[in-house]
Amino acid sequence: MKQRKSYEGVWNIIRFNYHFYLLAIAALIILGCLSIFLTSDYSIFAVLILISTLITTLNSLLVSFYIYDISDLYKLNWLDKIDKTSILNKKIINIHAGFDETSHLLAEKFPTAQLSVFDFYDAEKHTEISIKRARKVYAPYPKTKSIQTTNLSISDKSIDTIFLFLAAHEIRNSDERTQFFKELKRICKKTGQIILVEHLRDIPNFLAYTIGFLHFFSSDSWLKNFQEADLSLINRFKITPFITVFILKI
Repeated sequence: MKQRKSYEGVWNIIRFNYHFYLLAIAALIILGCLSIFLTSDYSIFAVLILISTLITTLNSLLVSFYIYDISDLYKLNWLDKIDKTSILNKKIINIHAGFDETSHLLAEKFPTAQLSVFDFYDAEKHTEISIKRARKVYAPYPKTKSIQTTNLSISDKSIDTIFLFLAAHEIRNSDERTQFFKELKRICKKTGQIILVEHLRDIPNFLAYTIGFLHFFSSDSWLKNFQEADLSLINRFKITPFITVFILKI
């Protein structure tokens, strides 16, 4: 299988979100200067904020390095836990939100599967600058097709396995997510499955990303969307303490 470059995951985070890290560096410089020129009481306060900012920034990068560079996430070994009868020699699709790091990995892990790739990125809805920067760096997987979350333009009951890697949380509106999952149910065969990989708005991700964990959704939110779309959760497990896999069937 094609290997990811060393530090590729954490480097992508830095270069696609460099504005955040520039602000963090600027804040550290200002706090450092304040700690020198302020009176002792205020100086201690500035130092404490400086240390806190430095620790939280480095901590998020270390956790990201663990998740995206040295864990099993992109090695796809965790797929060995899943029943692959709906993958091998079957029709599978990978749906992403404008930044695709996994289609070539799926193609190499399952060479006999019929893989199609779909992108629901909408520049008007998905305004994050990091995705725009990533799209300029990474060429789309060959024959990737653009779709809308509420209309996938795929035939009913035609897909055996649907993959969603760290993408569905970009659908910020809950009703739209439910409609999206209804569309997934429509196109999925009765014997098929939906494999959803996501961060959660939970304690581990809060400890890793502090307020950044608000970009993710809670387990209850996902379960609500599954229930409203009439999908059954048949399995759930962790790849790391920060990444959860949901296996759904219709």
